[in-house]
Amino acid sequence: MNLMNHILEKFRNCPRCGSFRFEKNNEKSKLCADCGFCYYLNPSAAVAAFILNEKGELLATVRAKEPQKGTLDLPGGFVDCCETAEETVAREIKEELNLDAANIRYQFSLPNRYHYSGMDIPTLDMFFSCTVSDFSPLTVADDVAEARFIAIDKLNPAEFGLTSIREAIRQLKNQRF
Repeated sequence: MNLMNHILEKFRNCPRCGSFRFEKNNEKSKLCADCGFCYYLNPSAAVAAFILNEKGELLATVRAKEPQKGTLDLPGGFVDCCETAEETVAREIKEELNLDAANIRYQFSLPNRYHYSGMDIPTLDMFFSCTVSDFSPLTVADDVAEARFIAIDKLNPAEFGLTSIREAIRQLKNQRF
């Protein structure tokens, strides 16, 4: 069963009128036979940041929570309503690492599946590069267990838990952005 059908099957009632006649419309939507409401399953927006120190080492984090608890990750998270992706990068870096991000620049995006509450949620992960002028306030918080700098040539994509992050690390190593 594909991802779209799996998640849409969880939604049994129309969110507008509550009807049980909320049925598959196509691969990415359900339609209410009573009120006509059509729900489209679109990916959730998320961001991740490449932050390099003066030695050219990447700042990686260790996930403190599931999914993939204990694996390497990049600073980042989900975009909140009424927030730009760039604002999300700055907010997440502040929340997770107590650092101030500057020169936030979009690099590329990758689709991903994020396992949450027993479901694989489709996400669109947007990757940004940014700078930090002062790493001295670095402290981990939120959903980060640890932060460390890793030389680019020592990065092992297999140590990163999320599929899109692994691919992003491969691209970073190959300098394809």
